[in-house]
Amino acid sequence: MTTSVRTQTPRQRPPRGAAPRLGALVEKALGGPLPLRLRAWDGSEYGPGGGPVVVLRSRRALRRLLWEPGELGLAEAYVTGEIDVEGDLAQGLRLMWRAAREGALHPPKLGLGDRAGALASAARLGALGPRPPVPASRARLSGALHSTTRDRAAISHHYDLSNDFYRLLLDETMAYSCGYWAEGTADPEDGDTAEAGRLAQRAKLELICRKLDLGPGSRLLDIGCGWGSLTLYAAAEHGVKVTAVTLAAEQAAHVAAEVAARGLGELVDVECRHWRDITGGGYDAVATVEMGEHVGDAEYPQFTAALHGLVRPGGRVFVQQMSRGSVAPGGGAFIETYIAPDMHMRPLGETIGLLEGADLEVVSVQSLREHYVRTVGVWHRTLEERWAEFTALLGEETARVWRLYLVGGALAFAEGRMGVDQIVCVRRAADGASGLPADPVRWYTVGGTDTGNAGFTAGGPDTGDAA
Repeated sequence: MTTSVRTQTPRQRPPRGAAPRLGALVEKALGGPLPLRLRAWDGSEYGPGGGPVVVLRSRRALRRLLWEPGELGLAEAYVTGEIDVEGDLAQGLRLMWRAAREGALHPPKLGLGDRAGALASAARLGALGPRPPVPASRARLSGALHSTTRDRAAISHHYDLSNDFYRLLLDETMAYSCGYWAEGTADPEDGDTAEAGRLAQRAKLELICRKLDLGPGSRLLDIGCGWGSLTLYAAAEHGVKVTAVTLAAEQAAHVAAEVAARGLGELVDVECRHWRDITGGGYDAVATVEMGEHVGDAEYPQFTAALHGLVRPGGRVFVQQMSRGSVAPGGGAFIETYIAPDMHMRPLGETIGLLEGADLEVVSVQSLREHYVRTVGVWHRTLEERWAEFTALLGEETARVWRLYLVGGALAFAEGRMGVDQIVCVRRAADGASGLPADPVRWYTVGGTDTGNAGFTAGGPDTGDAA
């Protein structure tokens, strides 16, 4: 008779440290494996290797997420430095979005027992405690939504940050909107250069002038003129008479100083006022470049009616505006809290419907979504290359806000969750005529002399071409 001896496999001990315990907790909440590696404050790690590493520098990061779960809490932990990312931040965000989009993460319905267990784990990890202070860079607005006072505060939060900051981030055009990367613009493997970005911005300004049929003596209303890139270009290069309107005091001061320095005082008037307070009319063209996102949802019909009333019959209206996908959230909690408070984006089709509802005929729509990926890429590259200057100017926290904004924004445009479009409208004349050229492709390439604007060739504003 033989006896068998059963050998027992020693029980494998679970990995020690905060990161494995936290990782297991997060995976249970997400319903799937972590797509990124975690490193906790005690040096322990958990999750897949070979990619970016999320570093939790203190227990305060967990406490912040308990008080503010989701995107906003994660963003605030990042901008305060409680969470950091070693490696490519964009790749880390991309992996998280991909895991969610492809269905790898399916958050389960957690029962009372699950929640109690999670709370006990949080207590063992030292995450319980008072709510961490709100970061100083967070927007603080009061008053009725889209009242003149609140709109001024919202615009000031973003655009009055510092003219020195925007000079550092942007090129000399001070164009803070999507550039136009015309065919032939270099796209080296190591990324677009600041000079390529400058050419893309000049190409965008020229394209707008052509789409609006601007020439010497034309009257242009530039609503939300920013730092005057379109205003100054139209006046200096095409002899246009421009009324530039902005609600940001820093922007108005900058544009006025540039007008004086360039000797354009006879062509340009600068007004610091709300769009609802614009008076007059009969303009040959009205432009609004990435300003409509700040108007508000309920207020947009009034805005489109104002566009119709400000342009003369037979004149053109140009709208360059961000959009969101039909099921995408738009800017999201972080951008709408830290960058552009009270902003509202809608799908492109809804904006077109609102313009048509104001009796403006939409005659051209051009997507620049992928152009924005490259535009934001140049800004982000500048931020990283001159990081010490930005932190000295703004402080570490605000610089990190902008890093997260630029990286996350570029990814949203790359993946189609956000878009940006150029929309050209006409206010038809009494006989129904639009005044458009028979072949609008000439907006992009017109026979004549090379203008030096990243792929454009044109004969200039006095060639007699309709656009």
